[in-house]
Amino acid sequence: MDDQTHPMDSTASPASPDALPPPIGVQRPPRVWKFWGTALWGLLIFAAMFGGQMAVLAWFILRSDGPIDAAAVIRIVASGLTLSLSVIMGLPAVLAALWIAIRLSRTPFADYLALRWTSWRNFLIGVAALAVLAVGWDLLSRATGREAEPGFMIDVLKAARADGALWLLVLAFCVAAPISEEFFARGFLYRGWSESRLGPFGAILLSSLVWSALHGQYDYDWFLFGEVFSIGLLLGYLRYRSGSTWLTVVLHGLNNLAATLQTLWLAGSS
Repeated sequence: MDDQTHPMDSTASPASPDALPPPIGVQRPPRVWKFWGTALWGLLIFAAMFGGQMAVLAWFILRSDGPIDAAAVIRIVASGLTLSLSVIMGLPAVLAALWIAIRLSRTPFADYLALRWTSWRNFLIGVAALAVLAVGWDLLSRATGREAEPGFMIDVLKAARADGALWLLVLAFCVAAPISEEFFARGFLYRGWSESRLGPFGAILLSSLVWSALHGQYDYDWFLFGEVFSIGLLLGYLRYRSGSTWLTVVLHGLNNLAATLQTLWLAGSS
C-alpha cells in the first residue's frame, strides 16, 4: 500500500505564511442619511444652490456701468438674462453639494437619488394626473377671478425677450430648474426622510413643503403656494410609486414648459 501523504491529510505540514492570501480589508457598508443627516445636508445643498445663483447676480452687478445703488440692483435682478443664468448656475452648485453628501454615504450617486427610468405606463399616468391637476387649479383660478399666470412671470418673459435671452430662460425653467429641484427634493430629501421614522408618506409631505418654500415668489400668495404644494405632493407620490426621480424631473420640466408657453401666449395677447 502506498504510504505517500495524501494532499488532504491532516498530518501534512502547514503552508508557509508567505503563501497565504492577503487579508481582505473590512469595508464599511453604504448607508443613507436619516432624518437629521438629510436635514443638515439639505441646508448645505440649498446654500450651495443659493450661492451659485448669487454669484451670477454679483457678477452682473460688479460689471455694470454707473453707480451701484438700489435701483441698479433691481434693474439687474429683473433682467431676463440675469435670472436665466442664475437658475442655470444653481445646477452645478447643487450637483457638487449632492456629490459630496452622497460620496460620504458610500452609496453610488445614481442609486441614492433613484436615477433610473420607469415604465411608460407610469409616465402616462404622471402626465394625465399632472394635466388634471393643472386644469383643476386653472378652473379654480378663473372661478375666483384670479390671473391665469402670476404677473411677475409675464414680466420676466418680456424682459428675457427684450434681452434676446428667451431661449436661455426656457432652458433654465424647463431643464436646469427641474433637475436641480427634483434631485434635491424628490431625490435627496425624499430618500433620506422616507427611510427615517417619517416613512414614505411623511417624506412626501415634508419634502413637498420644503420644495414649495423654495419658490419664494409664491410665499405671499396662499393660492399659488397651494398650487405649487399640490404639484409637489403629486410628484412625491409618483416618485414613491415608480421609484424613479428621472420621472419627476421630466414631468416637472413638462409642467414648466406648459406654464411658460401659457405665459408667452398671455404676454403676447396683453
